[in-house]
Parts: sequence; structure tokens; C-alpha cells
Amino acid sequence: MTAYFAPTALLPDGWADAVRIEVDALGQITAVTPKAESRNASLLSGPVLPGMPNLHSHAFQRAMAGWAERAGSGDFWAWRDTMYRFLAKLGPDEMEAVATQLYIEMLKAGYTAVGEFHYVHHAQDGSPYDAPTEMSNRVIAAAAKAGIGLTLLPVLYAQGGFDGVPTGDGQRRFANDPDTLLSIASILRRAHTDDPQLRIGIAPHSLRAVSPEALAAVVAGVQAEDEMAPIHIHVAEQTREVEDCQTWSGMRPVEWLLSEAPVDGRWCLVHATHMTPEETRALAASDAVAGLCPTTEANLGDGLFALPDYLKSGGKLGIGSDSNVSVNPVEELRWLEYGQRLARRDRIVAASDSAPSTGARLLNATLAGGAQALGRPIGRIETGHRADLVVLDAEHPALIERSGDGLLDSLVFASGGSPISDVVVGGRRVIRDGRHAAEDAALDAFRHALRTLSG
Repeated sequence: MTAYFAPTALLPDGWADAVRIEVDALGQITAVTPKAESRNASLLSGPVLPGMPNLHSHAFQRAMAGWAERAGSGDFWAWRDTMYRFLAKLGPDEMEAVATQLYIEMLKAGYTAVGEFHYVHHAQDGSPYDAPTEMSNRVIAAAAKAGIGLTLLPVLYAQGGFDGVPTGDGQRRFANDPDTLLSIASILRRAHTDDPQLRIGIAPHSLRAVSPEALAAVVAGVQAEDEMAPIHIHVAEQTREVEDCQTWSGMRPVEWLLSEAPVDGRWCLVHATHMTPEETRALAASDAVAGLCPTTEANLGDGLFALPDYLKSGGKLGIGSDSNVSVNPVEELRWLEYGQRLARRDRIVAASDSAPSTGARLLNATLAGGAQALGRPIGRIETGHRADLVVLDAEHPALIERSGDGLLDSLVFASGGSPISDVVVGGRRVIRDGRHAAEDAALDAFRHALRTLSG
């Protein structure tokens, strides 16, 4: 048994002072006691928040962040071609090195769990590795090295476009049929049955990359092994995708999914940027989570999610770092609000009379939605949940003399970053005074990988 003592902590029913948090050997919280004594507990130096789930990441893209920012790089589809070319040199060693560096960055920023939307399965020439789980194993190893919680989402990429267009050369490292992809997920699930830090789900890449038959097969297959397995899918990210889907089916992507697939609380619809008001209300009513990645969506020119209407309809949401051009939950939360303010030329969009603090509204919503999307007991400082804790630096200039929800408003809108001192994941302190014990070695390996990838 380990015990931590927080001077103040954000609990499910609000802020509490002098909080003792007891954790068992498996990293689960066994007791949370406000107004407690600090005796025989490890002291946490500042205000404590639940760790933030990052529900959508493509780890390897951290290595190419900033490489497509010059004139001529074009739109989303040109960026995608750049990404395909980048993959020509990415091997297992580079995958593990890049993911380890990224996951340490996530921890230092306050993410304590990540949903890895993992679609690089094969060798550079498109042939399978001897072990079909080779690249998945490297991602799992990177998460273990860093100490971050992981929901691994092996991706089904079965076609190159709507109406059965074959995959192209740039997609050969992704391509699988449903049976092969389900086999990968099953092997991983059996190999890590007893690991409380790891959950295996599934990810049909998008409606353009899976046929209706393949989508139905992979969803039924994963739920036969794990009824509550997380299911993530890209949807309605770009207007061209919406137009192509309408040409193919006569329906918009979110409309088609909600009509033709068993979308419920197990699902996360990533981006869902381009929806009609009817689709927005229907998604909110489905109990699925909208996975929003504001910094990537801005970087790729996707557009803005219909946040005000979605929140008014009671929709669930979480945040992700996606292409990892930014690895900072505070920036994602800030731009959830700022994007809406710019579009509406107004202020205070996400808050409401019942939830007057914008920072608290966004933080609480994304903690709950992210935990649901990752299918793990996280996002709350509560008995039965993982002991994933983020300790704020109480001496950071933006946080001095701030308390309660006012602290969260200053964190999101005035801190200029993530003023974090310590991070605990599964009861283990992985960041201490802003540093990770393995960060120097991870950076060296990352540097070596970048030399290979940029050659």
C-alpha cells in the first residue's frame, strides 16, 4: 500500500483540502480521504488533478512534426502524401524510439494515458513482419518504458477509398483484411491480459478505408472477445471526405455511421468536424465520444467542431494530440474555446449558467469523455480508479493566489503551457520536479532515429 497526500485535490464532487489518497500494489485507488493527516504519506507539493487521457495519437508522426509547413505543402491530402513518403524509412527501432520520446513528453505535459491509433503494421515494402504484432509490440514497449497508460487501437485499413478503391503504394504498410487485424488484436490481448496499464481495442480507420462489410466484421469480431472493447474511427474530418461519402452512399459520414453501425458508448468518433445540426444532436444522443484534436485540426486546416451545439445537446467529448505537432493538453483545451471565440466573435462559449467556469467545464468534460473512450478506469480521483495524478506547480506565476475553479481557468487560459511539477501513473511517480528518469536516454535514441528518418 502506498499513500499520497495532496494539499488540495479535484475530486468528483469538487475541490477538497488535505486529501489522503491510498493506492494498492496494482495502482488502483483504495481510499480517498479529505481533511486527513499527512502522516506516513508521500507529499504532493501542489494542487492535484486527475491525469488527462489523450484519446487520439499517431506516435510516429511526432518525428515529422514541422516537416510540412512550407509553401507548396498544400492541403490535407498533400500533407498525407508527405506522411506516406516519411514512412519509407520508419522501422521497428525508430517506431519505439519516437514513441518513447513522445510518451515522456506527454507525461511531462499532464497526459497520463494515451489512445494509440496504430496503423503501421507492415515492413517498408508492405510485406508482413515475421511477427504480425512487431510494430504494435514496439508501441507497447515504448509505453512501458515511459510509464504511461495505453489503450492500443490496431487499425483496419482495407481499401484506398470509397466504393472499394484499392489501397495505393503509400498505404501498403497499413493494409489488412478484418481477419488479420482481429488476429493481431487477439494476440495482443492474450499476451497482456494481466497488465492494468494496457487495454486493447480496435479502430476501423475511416469509412473511406473500410467497406460496410469489413466494418461490420471487425466490430463483431472484437466484441466477441471483449464486449466493451473501445472502437475508434476517423469521420468527417475533411469536406472532400463528406462529399465523397455522399456520392458513394447518399449520406454524410456521421449520418451513415449512426444509421448503419451499432454506435454507442463504446465508440469514439474522431474529429467529426463537418456535421449538420441534426448530425450533431444525433451524435450527442448516441452516448459515443467525440474525439477532438484542435491543434492538429488547425494544423491540417480541417475546420471547427460544432462545440456549442454539441455541449447544449449533452454530448461527450475528449481531446487528443493526433499528429503530435503539439503535446500539451492545456493548449488543446484552450483552442477548443478560442477557435469558437474567433469563429463567433464572442467570448465564454463553453461555459454555462450551471457550469460557469470555462476551464472547469472543459477539463471535467474531457476527463470523463477521454476515460470512456479509452475504456479504462481513469480520469477521476476516486476509489476503484487508477491512481493517475497530476501535481501543479503552485509557484507558477499564473497560478499564484488562485484556487478552486479559478485555478483551472488560469491553468487553461493564462499559464502559457503546462505548469506541472510531478506526475503519478498507476501509483508510481514518473515525473518528479518536471523530469523523467529516462528522458536523457530517450532523447538520445530519438535523435538517432531522426538521423535515420531525415536522411
